[in-house]
Amino acid sequence: MLRPWDIRISFERTGTTPTWLQIANTIVDAIRSGSLAPGSALPGTRELATRVGVNRKTIQQSYGELIAQGWLTATATRGTFVSALLPIVDSDRASKKSPRSNAALLLRREAPDLLLPLAEPNILKFDDGAPDTRLMPAELVVRAYRRALLNGSRRNLLGYGDPRGTEVLRQAVADMLNADRGLNCTADNICITRGSQMGIFLATRLLAQSGDTVVTEVLSYPPAREAFRAAGAAILSVGLDESGMRVDELEACCRKMRIRAVYVTPHHQFPTTVVMPPERRIRLLALADQFDFTIVEDDYDHEFHFGHRPMLPLASARNWGRVLYIGSLSKILSPSLRVGYLVATPEVIERAAAEIMMIDRQGDPAMEAAAADLMSSGALKSHTRKVLRSYVRRRECLANALRDKLANLTDFTLPQGGLALWVEFVKHIDLAEFCRNAQKARVGITPGQAFATNGYITNGARLGFGSLDERELREAVGRLKVPE
Repeated sequence: MLRPWDIRISFERTGTTPTWLQIANTIVDAIRSGSLAPGSALPGTRELATRVGVNRKTIQQSYGELIAQGWLTATATRGTFVSALLPIVDSDRASKKSPRSNAALLLRREAPDLLLPLAEPNILKFDDGAPDTRLMPAELVVRAYRRALLNGSRRNLLGYGDPRGTEVLRQAVADMLNADRGLNCTADNICITRGSQMGIFLATRLLAQSGDTVVTEVLSYPPAREAFRAAGAAILSVGLDESGMRVDELEACCRKMRIRAVYVTPHHQFPTTVVMPPERRIRLLALADQFDFTIVEDDYDHEFHFGHRPMLPLASARNWGRVLYIGSLSKILSPSLRVGYLVATPEVIERAAAEIMMIDRQGDPAMEAAAADLMSSGALKSHTRKVLRSYVRRRECLANALRDKLANLTDFTLPQGGLALWVEFVKHIDLAEFCRNAQKARVGITPGQAFATNGYITNGARLGFGSLDERELREAVGRLKVPE
């Protein structure tokens, strides 16, 4: 049987304690400390005796004693293992704790104000707009990855490479952005990231430092807000309406102070899903020129648009040099594949690559080549059209279920795209209590207050429908308790 690592045995040959007992004590210490977990396989007596440099009978005596005490079990065919039922008293359990578990570490800066998305078993969760990984074209991805892995191995392409990402994927992303989103970019304008969040983090590293002011909307994407704060920037929030960011409020702020950057999600505003119209986009770009700030455009779900042709990004404008554009393939494939991109001028991309060298050096060359293969072959576009039909049905399913169950308590507008609804609850409902009651019914809802900035109050919630199928959506809404 293969073991994941070797057990280290040490003893004093000149000591007064018998060698077999020293070895037995070392094994017990390893079990007590957690280094050897219940069920772990131990080396055979001949193998361990050779490694330690003792007679095999010495190891047999050690094992025999530990088997008698209940620390180990043995079978003639499988070998020797740490017992699943250990003779450990409370004092032994306490010894498993790290000797420094109570030591106070001096941590720099405050912790980010973020909800950790910990997995919860047996719960139907309305997330913030995640896709359904059950829809991922797994066989296509596996075949593309296998081809890329074999080709990369044969051609020695799987070692350290360009921190901006493989050229084949950067070019594929540039081709896609030019054809589908109206950008005018080349591979030199692209930096491949491990998802859009890494792109946001790089943007904060490039743009913000202590003393700077960054503007977001009063309801915005918390990890972006906290990334700018971690870089030392002060966060200033401006209002939202049915057309997205209030650029009139932004202009008023620019006239009072120096604004370093503005973070926006104009395609489907996070979390409210509204689309910023062309005239407001033009005004935002004009303000960037007038007041010399950078726009960080997070186009996190551009592919998921259900009506007319999606509106072109801000980065498609002629003066797009003032825009850092962030996107991702993670939602259309799977978040676990971690493929995103940052688009900017070549000078900015080179600086981003230098930052990557300090974070994780580069991504997975084989996965990047596989993604490029799926894009250039048309497989990714075909898959996108297929899943869009599923997500349209799920959007309608959730909307109908809410109308049936909570018609008098909620208000929402069917979004033009994205994988979530923004639902406003009537004022008399305590949304925090409503979410707690939903949790008791094994339904996860994050109140909209989690997306609020600088004390803004909302009674809304973002209900993601992408990761739940139609049956699960109806079941989740059906479990919700209607307040009296």
